[in-house]
Amino acid sequence: MNEIVKFESELEFVGDINEYKDCLMSQDNTQDDPKVLWFNIDVPKGHGLKPGDRVRITVEKA
Repeated sequence: MNEIVKFESELEFVGDINEYKDCLMSQDNTQDDPKVLWFNIDVPKGHGLKPGDRVRITVEKA
């Protein structure tokens, strides 16, 4: 696999989407620093994550 980007961020929001998945989000901070990366991704329920946890995001080309 070809790694595109990897970064760590604090989880700011966990949203309840439906009975199968939640949405994890780290908000955009481009007002202060346009180089800041952020994410918004759906994950299966049962992940055990909560706001304030640090997560690592990796994007790879398959």
